[in-house]
Amino acid sequence: MKSDSEIERDVRDELQWNPDLNAGDIAVSVRDGIVTLAGFTRSYTDRLEAEAAAKRVAGVHAVANDIEVRLPTIDQRPDPEIARDAVAALRSELPMSHDKIKVIVKDGWTTLEGTAEWQYQKTIAENAVRKIKGVKGVTNVIQLRPAVQPTDIQRRIQEAFKRSATLDANRISVEARGSEVILNGTVRSWTEREEAERVAWSAPGVTHVEDRIVIGL
Repeated sequence: MKSDSEIERDVRDELQWNPDLNAGDIAVSVRDGIVTLAGFTRSYTDRLEAEAAAKRVAGVHAVANDIEVRLPTIDQRPDPEIARDAVAALRSELPMSHDKIKVIVKDGWTTLEGTAEWQYQKTIAENAVRKIKGVKGVTNVIQLRPAVQPTDIQRRIQEAFKRSATLDANRISVEARGSEVILNGTVRSWTEREEAERVAWSAPGVTHVEDRIVIGL
């Protein structure tokens, strides 16, 4: 098992490995396998990439992302312009359902509200606004309201786990309570844990996933 100092070293190395990140502006601390990232990045995308880099490191159990987004002057924009582009992006990416989503922008921070039938629509909406110039962060509070009640969710997810080359389906259990899913078990890395959660969210009709999977050997 890695020590906290070894994990900290590996996280720093992973951050430096990414040529798009200025690792010198990011502080890393580790306690009991939990990584805290501080400092600042020059875009919201970089903030998310720093978090993803930390999660890729073996031995990391959780990541607290306290990085501040400090946009260069050239990238700063008025909130109404950001909101206008966000609405346009949603219309482009979700032509059949964009009208059910509302955008609120304050000081560059963008909040998505409204409803969606599927998790993939909620994810697409967030991804659509993340890269808009001037965005400092995104809060996604879109509510899932499936038009049809899900059936046989547990079986569908288990079958998807078995098809995945990334996951060991025998180490993950699935419990379905209506449209809500609970995952238990042990995986080898944070990446594998995230993949299991992503697969569960992809099942038709799922409105909530409670991920209780732990990272171990």
